Amino acid sequence: MNTVIKDREAAVAQVQGLIRDIPDFPKPGIIFKDITPLLGDAEGFHLAVDLLADSIEGPTPEYIVGTESRGFIFGAALAYKLGAGFIPVRKPGKLPSEVHACEYQLEYGTDALEVHRDALHQGARTLIVDDLLATGGTARATGDLLRRLGAEMLGYSFVIELTFLAAREHMTDAPVHSLVQY
Repeated sequence: MNTVIKDREAAVAQVQGLIRDIPDFPKPGIIFKDITPLLGDAEGFHLAVDLLADSIEGPTPEYIVGTESRGFIFGAALAYKLGAGFIPVRKPGKLPSEVHACEYQLEYGTDALEVHRDALHQGARTLIVDDLLATGGTARATGDLLRRLGAEMLGYSFVIELTFLAAREHMTDAPVHSLVQY
């Protein structure tokens, strides 16, 4: 969307080169994908946001919906670039007004997300943005919240996707896009 990326493959490789692996974090056996080098590199961060914008097909979103907390970083920057509003989806107890809440399953237990009840108008065109697609639970719960508000889901957009977890297979309600796959 209004961005000129001459060599998409090279741009994605540059973004990927700024994501580092942290072994055994937060627990043994996990390889954490750390985006802080990407965020700290002005050119790389700008490029990641441009790539996210360029990946949007179809209508332009009216709202970018970012999930707590790293989704706020990429989502707010993308909303600014697109001239869209930004809607935060937060963990319980963080939003000051009336909320819709959605519980979802984790590998060991449950978690919940909330959005303000008046965050969106009926039929609002929305795009969910986050840094990482792993199991898809957070993204699907966010989609459920948006549907409760009557929003139109244009899709999901991620910087990183862990393809071996196959979350995309369970996210059939809207298109899924990711910049970097592992």
